[in-house]
Amino acid sequence: MNDAVLFDVQDDGTARVLLNRPRAANAVDPSVVAGMQSAVARTEGDPAVRVVVLGSTSATVFCAGADLRMLAAGRVRELFPADGGFAGFVVAARTKPWIAMVDGAAIAGGMELALACDLIVCSPNARFALPEVRRGLAALAGGAQRLAGRIPAAAALDMILTGESIDGERAWQLGLASRLYPSTDLLDRTLGLARRIAAHAPGAVRDSLRVARHAIDHGAAEAWRLTPEVDAIRLASPEVAEGVRAFLEKREPRWASPTDEAKRLP
Repeated sequence: MNDAVLFDVQDDGTARVLLNRPRAANAVDPSVVAGMQSAVARTEGDPAVRVVVLGSTSATVFCAGADLRMLAAGRVRELFPADGGFAGFVVAARTKPWIAMVDGAAIAGGMELALACDLIVCSPNARFALPEVRRGLAALAGGAQRLAGRIPAAAALDMILTGESIDGERAWQLGLASRLYPSTDLLDRTLGLARRIAAHAPGAVRDSLRVARHAIDHGAAEAWRLTPEVDAIRLASPEVAEGVRAFLEKREPRWASPTDEAKRLP
């Protein structure tokens, strides 16, 4: 990891990844790419990590997108590694839930980083925009593709074609953000949400997320085709026996490490 992306693992099964170029509005440069690639590798490789929160050390900006100096220098392709896409993240293979915590501006590639997460939690102060058309570009790092599947088509097209922004409350109303919290409570409430997810059976969370992502990316019919395979994994999992036993014994379940089960996933 490097100073551009901070990484922290808690003992409750959660990890925090914080963009940390505040003087550059967390614009993505090669140091951010390297930091995000490292964060993905570390979270995927650590069975103790069950949920990841992606945030910012800045109180006013989540991420302003690509560092335009890279574009001006003809080096923008350095921000798109083959195995992860923009910032080494937007198409990186990830099996664990990621929550984007947005308090401030998530602009262009910054919004695409948030869209690449499974959940977005924001404050009313958040601002989301895909202004690429104003610079002769297109939001092709997941912006145009994912936004159209997350919110009503008319609202998505409005944002994509005008480049205009929406605030956190509007993002929540449209369903772009799953939770809306005041800025003063955003960190604690987001970490609380992450802890609630991390408390559940890790293999079950991963399998549920896998099917849901498949439905989002490929449609419900394709997700149904995947269901028998995942169902067989679930029914064979020791998590099921432990979950039932804990219910009958009126206690909290004690989940084992998901490492072995994760290795069985394609």
